[in-house]
Amino acid sequence: MAGTTLRVAGRQLSQHSGAGARFLLRQMFEPKSCTYTYLLGDRESREAILIDPVLETAPRDAQLVKELGLRLLYAGSGLLRSLLPGCQSVISRLSGAQADIHIEDGQSIHFGRFALETRASPGHTPGCVTFVLNDHSMAFTGDALLIRGCGRTDFQQGCAKTLYHSVHERIFTLPGDCLIYPAHDYHGLTVSTVEEERTLNPRLTLSCEEFVKVMDNLNLPKPKQIDFAVPANIRCGIQTPPS
Repeated sequence: MAGTTLRVAGRQLSQHSGAGARFLLRQMFEPKSCTYTYLLGDRESREAILIDPVLETAPRDAQLVKELGLRLLYAGSGLLRSLLPGCQSVISRLSGAQADIHIEDGQSIHFGRFALETRASPGHTPGCVTFVLNDHSMAFTGDALLIRGCGRTDFQQGCAKTLYHSVHERIFTLPGDCLIYPAHDYHGLTVSTVEEERTLNPRLTLSCEEFVKVMDNLNLPKPKQIDFAVPANIRCGIQTPPS
């Protein structure tokens, strides 16, 4: 389905595109998992999309959408379908998760007059994707590329070699001034650029062989909520509020 177009609400408007006045971007933080959620919208059409929502903060996100007078068309969480009627869940087909709509590499997600390109960036998990604004001024890299780091590859069918090639071939090929917005940060940083990460990321400036060796020897503890999170991620596109 590469190259097809999916009509989706609200993606970010680039301030470099001359349409900055129409673009709305809100970066929100969930401290327990150190997750960033992004609300992107077109101020004129009022269409919006949520990237990387967290189950526990869905009510917060829904409230902000209502306060800003936006119409949320798509989100990565099924819970928001119940909180905001008309919203549909959108998840990568390769994730194996349930959702209203499954997206694939190369599909474009449109919101108002803007669009995001879906770039498959597996390695942390098989279903990881990066969303790139159509003028290549911004990229939302999920768990693949973090600020001066990257997602772990030791669970959920992760693969260090695959992640290395995903970042170098699908993200580092973007313009150097393209802004990088990750799904997580553990040091209080909020945004980076492709050029910064190409030259300063301590893991991804290594050779592929060296990177794999580092990732295979991180010996990270088991994530605290992994036994809950993995089943929840599979259901995330169809979740409903608890009764």
